[in-house]
Amino acid sequence: MRRNTDTNEELNLAEEAALLKALADPTRLRLAVVLSVNGETCVCTLAQGLNEPEYKISRHLGILRSAGLVEARRKGTWMYYKLAKPRNPLEKCLQECFRDSLAVHKSIKVALVCLKEANCDKGEKP
Repeated sequence: MRRNTDTNEELNLAEEAALLKALADPTRLRLAVVLSVNGETCVCTLAQGLNEPEYKISRHLGILRSAGLVEARRKGTWMYYKLAKPRNPLEKCLQECFRDSLAVHKSIKVALVCLKEANCDKGEKP
């Protein structure tokens, strides 16, 4: 007979595997790291910072949002994204890793510099 805790544990592992799968793409991982350092950021600024088309960034942010990793906020026609509050110890650990370990990666440093230089047509800060 299977105990209820075993079933809950399997569900948690499935959720955690889905979270890690969402981060397995290099663009999504870069987005998560950039958001961990930069905070809430407009999608057009993220696109310029990562030197990717806006539609591609939006698609990847949608996947991260479905996984519960990011939250979105609309302001007029602009969408702003930020990392969601961690729901469990794994998410907390990952977000700390984004800031403490992955933020020093060369491609992230370049993206962060480009983000600061980004010139979106929105004309305002969040």
